[in-house]
Amino acid sequence: MVLLALALLASGCGGSPAGTSRGPDQADRLRIAVAQGAGPLNIFAGAPEPLAELVYDKLVAPSPYVAKPRPWLATAVRQVDPSTWEVDLRRGVRWHDGQPFTARDVVFTFQYMKLAPTGRWTHHVTTIPTISSVTATGPDTVRFTCGFACPELGTVTLADLPIIPEHVWSAVPPQQAKTVTALPVGTGPYRLVSYNPSAGYRFEANPAYFAGRPRVRELVMPIVEDPSATFTALVSGEIDAAARPLPPELIEQFRSSSQVSVVKTAPLQFPELRMNFERVPFDQPAFRRAISRALDRDQLLQTVFLGQGRPAVKGYPHPDAPFADPSLSTPYAPQEARQLLDQAGFLDRDGDGIREGPDGPLRFQLFVTASLPIDVRAGQLVAEDLRKVGIGVQVTGTDAATVANLFTTREFDLAISTITAHGVADPDQFVMSHLSGYLWRAGLPYPEFDALFSKWKAATTNAGRAAVLQEMQVLLNRQPTSIPLYYPDEYWAYRSAGYGGWVESPGYGIVHKWSLLPAEVARAADAVVLRR
Repeated sequence: MVLLALALLASGCGGSPAGTSRGPDQADRLRIAVAQGAGPLNIFAGAPEPLAELVYDKLVAPSPYVAKPRPWLATAVRQVDPSTWEVDLRRGVRWHDGQPFTARDVVFTFQYMKLAPTGRWTHHVTTIPTISSVTATGPDTVRFTCGFACPELGTVTLADLPIIPEHVWSAVPPQQAKTVTALPVGTGPYRLVSYNPSAGYRFEANPAYFAGRPRVRELVMPIVEDPSATFTALVSGEIDAAARPLPPELIEQFRSSSQVSVVKTAPLQFPELRMNFERVPFDQPAFRRAISRALDRDQLLQTVFLGQGRPAVKGYPHPDAPFADPSLSTPYAPQEARQLLDQAGFLDRDGDGIREGPDGPLRFQLFVTASLPIDVRAGQLVAEDLRKVGIGVQVTGTDAATVANLFTTREFDLAISTITAHGVADPDQFVMSHLSGYLWRAGLPYPEFDALFSKWKAATTNAGRAAVLQEMQVLLNRQPTSIPLYYPDEYWAYRSAGYGGWVESPGYGIVHKWSLLPAEVARAADAVVLRR
């Protein structure tokens, strides 16, 4: 495992910062600012993954975002046939309240997820894949049977779904799962001992954790929504680390600091321009393609993120996702955009520089989060690019919650938000996104995708599934509903004197359980030791 970690570093898969991470490898307490509160980490109510995984474990680790996740709560995972898997469970694991972890908890988790309201994790048992039965075949073994071939269950589903305790959740009717406000009980390396919407989170290490005692005894996580306030607190010593990447304008400043270390991690997220494909004229594939061709991604990267990253000319998903098609291309081609708009009948008939369609001038509203200057600037550049091809855009700043809610209400034309690793690096989620209302919506006619979905379901191997996924990517980028603006590099900062044991896990940055466990445990889980 040590050699594997070194190989990943040598190949560039684990980021390529210079220097060496420094600081003590243990700490009594760390203060880590989080960008927003999400209640007491109810995984049915939108708990953020890195925080939830301090409390909960999965059968396989660290995530679906690496090529070969390792057994974790499981000791072995094996495929019996295209639609059947068997899992051997680790013995001697206990929940935070002292109750033993058993096969009953695994069976209960998957059955409960099928009955609970659809959410971040539940679709992994109800739709993609469809798990028809989960049974305990012994005190430490479980069998999974899928409704159709599920070759990815062992590397994606089991690497994604947190296991919950039957003795706690069996008292909660599944339809009420989102309403639970009690502090969670998990098997993970930390217990959440307090949560307050104003004060934030406090975690205590689980000294009996099966993978070894955590290296930090206590985590205090205040909620600091404003990025400027976060990094001011880091400089002043009020916090030891931040659970958000550095903005580009601070990278060089922090690199020169004698008090703060900066590390670069493998990025698996990007800002995206989302189009309401259920609203005219965004319901037209040629119109969405024209918008994609009109955007100068290189200028967006250079102006908004100061060149720290790559222009998003390979489209969706993230090019470093394990299933991404390396041949994807979404070039800046404003003349092609104009031709597409002309051919679709959108013409500037009155000479004011804005094209008209059957419903009037092409004037739209673009929502951005006002507290994120980089999103505001990106919105302004998008508006400038679209104006050059005859589309008028008004940029409207609002709060983050309002932007997030737009995708539920569907009351928007355009919006800029950030899509994280689950959306752009999980192959099952890529398919699910076409059914959930994000990249498309089930029931809305899309015969080209429907044909590929049937082909994907019929594939019985991961290689066969990957080939179909790449066909889906070509289709999406030909008539996109989400347009990546740039692929940012990710730099994270921490105070060197407080703690130096940080490691990365692709898609999670550095603030996660693997940074807090013994170093050999992180290596064995394919977490990569960082260098400055």
